[in-house]
Amino acid sequence: MVSFRGVTKLFADRGGQGEFTALAGIDYTVPKGSITGIIGRSGAGKSTLIRLVNGLEVATSGTILVDGVDVGGLTEQGLRQLRRQVGMIFQHFNLLSSRTVFDNVALPLEIAGMDRDAIRARVDPLLELVGLSDKTGRYPAELSGGQKQRVGIARALATEPKLLLSDEATSALDPETTQSILDLIKRINRELDLTVLLITHEMEVVKTIASEVAVIDKGLIVERGRTFDVFTRPRHETTKSLLSASLGIKLPEWVTSAIKPEPAAGDRVFVRLVFFGETAFQPLTAKLVERIGPDVNIMAGTIDEIAGEPFGSLVVSYSAATDVVQRAEQFYAETGLTREVLGYGA
Repeated sequence: MVSFRGVTKLFADRGGQGEFTALAGIDYTVPKGSITGIIGRSGAGKSTLIRLVNGLEVATSGTILVDGVDVGGLTEQGLRQLRRQVGMIFQHFNLLSSRTVFDNVALPLEIAGMDRDAIRARVDPLLELVGLSDKTGRYPAELSGGQKQRVGIARALATEPKLLLSDEATSALDPETTQSILDLIKRINRELDLTVLLITHEMEVVKTIASEVAVIDKGLIVERGRTFDVFTRPRHETTKSLLSASLGIKLPEWVTSAIKPEPAAGDRVFVRLVFFGETAFQPLTAKLVERIGPDVNIMAGTIDEIAGEPFGSLVVSYSAATDVVQRAEQFYAETGLTREVLGYGA
């Protein structure tokens, strides 16, 4: 649906003395029908990247194709036509306070020149889709944050776009409201066969709904792939840092302070076991005890879901004696269980 080919974007710095590189050469493809997440730290280039898709920003070099159309080669009229095919929802809703819910959703259709009957035939089903049929005549000041975002989503869908852009659309919402908005976006993606491209710094958002993910750092895509693969086997240091709080197990300070990189006589080894795919449904912890003996302590654990697939982590400790470690390593190799040695301690 979207293809970035060698895309760069430079901005003049605030002092007017030179340029700032926001995007340093982006090559990336967003599959049709997917929910694709772009994650990165503040200032990494996420917002600039998504604003290039509908021509709100113009690339310094490179090509952006939306369903085969070169965005950079469009006239003003062509851009207007493109923007009817690309809906966008914003972090702070961007509703017009003087217009009702119905009229906010109807605005792009009025601009497109549709008559009132045709507008009503389009808007009423959208308000039902987003669960706001009873709020038609209300004004934004009378709505909650989640309701305002639902109006924004309905407005973005009014022109029947093929692509929906989400610019930090849930970061101003509480966790419960965020989940309801994410459920709505998943439903829209499924029922309308709508491609969704979202940017966010919230790992939970991507983990919950995105099938594909790309990590951007200093204007470059540093990692990409299926969300489950990237989240369970992050390779780039930026990805590992971003995901550490989302997927990591927080051990007590008295444990972490005692862990050291090399073992001493009588020490225990602390190991993080990762369960996914086939290993997620097997009693491998019990089998590990059978293989190396009963002296296995469970220190911490978590069970999660990433892009609809099960994922679990367990931190255990056992004797760092050579024969015990060798039996454990042989067990991991035989079962395909992923493990990470965290260190050693008494």
